[in-house]
Amino acid sequence: MDLKTASALRRLRLVSAPEAVSFLLLLVCSVLKRTTDFNAVPVMGAVHGLLFVLYVLFWADAWNRTKWSLKTAAFYFVMSVLPAGGFFAERKLKDEAENAVIAARARKEGTVAA
Repeated sequence: MDLKTASALRRLRLVSAPEAVSFLLLLVCSVLKRTTDFNAVPVMGAVHGLLFVLYVLFWADAWNRTKWSLKTAAFYFVMSVLPAGGFFAERKLKDEAENAVIAARARKEGTVAA
């Protein structure tokens, strides 16, 4: 794995958990708006919108660099629209990055033929 691919995966991983948190907070704010006088939806909507746009941009970059299959790319996109999906995406991306680093080190040491 080259440095740009690793950076693309890292960026996607780093934005996935905050995006999931902002989505959950937006849902809570939506309920509070309808049940109380508290209205933080405009602020949380903007924060979540920004994080979602960043997630989609980083997802597209990671898909382009890693050459994921359509199934894998679709999985990571679907995780962005589920309320807690970003947490699962972050965990899976971490495992994928660790496996790629192990494979790259094995190829470098000549243990595995690439």
